[in-house]
Amino acid sequence: MVSQTIDLLKEELPIEQQSLLLSGDVITGLVLVDVVNGFCTVGAGNLAPRQPDKQIAGMVEESVKLSRVFCEKKWPVFAFLDSHHPDIPEHPYPPHCIVGTDEAKLVSALKWLENEPNATLRCKDCIDGFLGSMEKDGSNVFVDWVKNNQIKQILVLGICTDICVLDFVCSTLSARNRGFLSSLENVIVYSHGCATFDLPFQVARTNKDLIAHPQDLMHHIGLYMARGRGAKIVSEVSFG
Repeated sequence: MVSQTIDLLKEELPIEQQSLLLSGDVITGLVLVDVVNGFCTVGAGNLAPRQPDKQIAGMVEESVKLSRVFCEKKWPVFAFLDSHHPDIPEHPYPPHCIVGTDEAKLVSALKWLENEPNATLRCKDCIDGFLGSMEKDGSNVFVDWVKNNQIKQILVLGICTDICVLDFVCSTLSARNRGFLSSLENVIVYSHGCATFDLPFQVARTNKDLIAHPQDLMHHIGLYMARGRGAKIVSEVSFG
């Protein structure tokens, strides 16, 4: 019954998805959102998957694959790492991705990115990476990255589709529309390069403090909302 309801909602709220061909003609930056152990590695923390998860594993695989190509081509890469101080909780979530722990580090398949000269890593202590890029002097590390590289479009991957990915995409689109990102034209979300967590209805019913979060539906809604805000959604990425 639940799966039928989700299928019906997807039919009523369709997402137009395109194919993306990347070449050196248009400067493209790759943005990875929170591909860290605390969200992706089984048993790594309070918000990590409890068992192997196909959608999350696929997102990690695509993140690694595209990061390799971008680095080989010396194209710019920007990676957000969720990272929180133990004394500053992030409501409504339990403690997660604490500074200095393995939870706040890139998954093992992406550890090599730490030593890549064309990759910029940014620890963020909030859901929205755009806001998490703000410095005390008012500057913004992400904005500077876009400007310094004269990036025309960004390709966004990561977790969670409907939370950190969506918030970052919406803020970036608003900043672009206000003229804070003068070179940026397109914000592109790769659907197979994103994932979210799964909390089925039947599990949520067992605890009054839990809110159901069916993975396939919320992933779809995250993409649908991003599309509605002006992002392009792609289901395939190739290189020319």
